[in-house]
Amino acid sequence: MATTLELTRFTVAPGEVAALLASRPAMLANFRADREGFLQAHLVRLPGDEWLDIVQWRSAADFAASRAKGANRPGIAAFFAAIDQLIGVEGGVIADVQEDR
Repeated sequence: MATTLELTRFTVAPGEVAALLASRPAMLANFRADREGFLQAHLVRLPGDEWLDIVQWRSAADFAASRAKGANRPGIAAFFAAIDQLIGVEGGVIADVQEDR
């Protein structure tokens, strides 16, 4: 299995940033409890009102299964509700592995 990254770019209305950040811990807890193959996630704030969520999955199949479940848990639904506009979702396989030094 090849480790897969999910790259989701979206906007958040300025008044919803606090709600997005407040909902993040519950969203991640729901992923750990309900999403097979979830490894880790990083939320990146980009210039303007754009954000990038980088989620690491054990495999492309795990990523696809998660997408099929959608916002099936309260923490996930609250995080998604804070998103103003979805710009795009992509998935890719990690091509190189670097060890922490």
